[in-house]
Amino acid sequence: MKKEMSSFDVRSIVTEMAALEGAHMDKIYHWGAGNVLFRLNVQGEGKKELFFKDKKWLYCPSVKPETPTLPTSFASFLRKYIDNARVGKVRQVGFDRIVEMELSKSDGDYRLIFEMFGGGNVLLVKDGTILNCLIQKTWKDRKTRPGEPYLMPKTRFDPTDSSEEDFLRSFRASDSDCVRTLATSVNLGGQYAEEVCKRVGIDKSTPASQVDDGTVAKMYAVMRDIVNHVVADPEPTAFLKDGQIQDLAPIDMMSHEDLEKQRYESMSKLIDTFLVQIQEDEEEAFVDPRVEKLNKRIAKQEETLEEYREQCEVYRRKAEALYTDYARVSELLTVLLEQSSKLTWDKLKEGASKIPFVSAIDPSKNAVTGTFAGETVTLDYTKNIDANASDLYQRGKAVGEKAKNAETALNESRAELAKLEKGIAKIKAEMASKAQPTKQFWFERYKWFITTGGRLVIAGRDAHTNDNVVKKHLKEGDLYAHADVHGAPSVIIKDGAKASNDELREACLFALAQSKSWIAALAEGTAFWAYPDQVSKTPNPGEFVPRGAFIIRGKRNYEHHLPLELAVGEIYYQNARKVMCGPVSCFEKSDRYFVIKPGKKTGRMSNEMAKRFDVPEEEVSRILPPGDVEIVREVWPRDDEESEGQ
Repeated sequence: MKKEMSSFDVRSIVTEMAALEGAHMDKIYHWGAGNVLFRLNVQGEGKKELFFKDKKWLYCPSVKPETPTLPTSFASFLRKYIDNARVGKVRQVGFDRIVEMELSKSDGDYRLIFEMFGGGNVLLVKDGTILNCLIQKTWKDRKTRPGEPYLMPKTRFDPTDSSEEDFLRSFRASDSDCVRTLATSVNLGGQYAEEVCKRVGIDKSTPASQVDDGTVAKMYAVMRDIVNHVVADPEPTAFLKDGQIQDLAPIDMMSHEDLEKQRYESMSKLIDTFLVQIQEDEEEAFVDPRVEKLNKRIAKQEETLEEYREQCEVYRRKAEALYTDYARVSELLTVLLEQSSKLTWDKLKEGASKIPFVSAIDPSKNAVTGTFAGETVTLDYTKNIDANASDLYQRGKAVGEKAKNAETALNESRAELAKLEKGIAKIKAEMASKAQPTKQFWFERYKWFITTGGRLVIAGRDAHTNDNVVKKHLKEGDLYAHADVHGAPSVIIKDGAKASNDELREACLFALAQSKSWIAALAEGTAFWAYPDQVSKTPNPGEFVPRGAFIIRGKRNYEHHLPLELAVGEIYYQNARKVMCGPVSCFEKSDRYFVIKPGKKTGRMSNEMAKRFDVPEEEVSRILPPGDVEIVREVWPRDDEESEGQ
């Protein structure tokens, strides 16, 4: 199974990353041994993420990974220097696993460099000097440490920019076999070296020196075909066995003819799917250290308990054997007791050794060992048979107590394990059922909705965003709306000059609903709309315009009797599912929405709605109007309709 990206994978990802050019750096996160996430604002597409995972995978994930709340020192450093930096060109350095991203700010130009070799690294470089890096390391010919000049690794053969003569020269310089020569001397890597051999139809173990010039020329042609395919017409493909991805590549591979194939629309989606599979496999195979420790303890306790039980059984059998062979045992004890007072130890040993069923005797301990009823038993010949049997029973009883204590300890360990596994299972279930956020867009920093005509409407959340929404986003061709209420948010209708009367009324209704009118639980109200050139921050003489407020000069186009009623429902915007809060008329084509009004009781309904829409609670709470909310009507498909649609 694939462990890291190849140079061809990197080239394909860099091609996709061209879509990030012109974007602005938003947030940077760092966690674990080597996970760095870059969140970018892409014009017209909203927020996108660039993920450098485990210091060896670079791609744009479909869903934003969970990120830490507090930034690490590395993340804080990058935020300080390249926050809001504009992304320039993104390129692969030569044909190495190095990606360079140009960034520009008012204080100068930076380079963000991703190295996917030698353990991986992320470096921020300015004017040729490393400002900071994820991993500090010293190589033979270069150092990756803050303050050091950034030196690229020694240039290797570039199959994407080489002539046939260069290829032939590198190939002929090798004394290895075909596949190793292509992998190292020609810098194709093992995967594509085998692919070239497969397409040419040559045994990969053939010594390079034995390959004729005609075959080498064919290899070059095949290599160029692969390169052109990856660069100009990639076909991200997963190669599967039993439904599991075994390998992936930006093109189809003849060397994987024995595997199933599945195409993906982008290399990022393919890598994302593959890494999710790896994570699921690891999670399935993962054993919590606490569980592992308890399992070892339980195994040891089970072994000890079994030993105690076996010892109990042995003592019981030996005691019973004395009574089964009563006559012989009794006679032996009587004879040895009498002779021990008359004979020396040596004579006693000599005489006892002649008895067939006696295997050993130790006069110093008054002990004799013999076989009785199939059991080997050691007896004290100064005691009678009942006393010896009683000793055996007592020893068995003592071991039995140990077994009882061991069983109690074992049951406690099993109960502890069951409790721990139940807790882990609960956490896993919660994680599995945790709602995933929908795709995020740039306008979600404001209050927003999409009109029935498909136009974006945005509104400020507070005084700061009220200023921003007008200064940054009110352009020629847009319209401005505001509730006839002091302190109401500024509302912008993008491309509003072409909006219908119904859309203008929707924007005014939205402006009213996001004002203090909702908090006051009014039944209806009034709002107006105006043109951009009517909106000014310049006060009249002697007046003062507070932060977040604007002066409207000229005619105001009023909308009266606007009901304080909104809907929270599911829509699709740019092919992405979103949960939106807006006028009820905007949800005529939706079959999943709630109609809400100002609440007459404390508490909010965001958690309930979030569960129904299967999104995080925060995604619903941030789009709701201020104050309490009450659900007055629900439009939702019946269970049987949902089942039919699945």
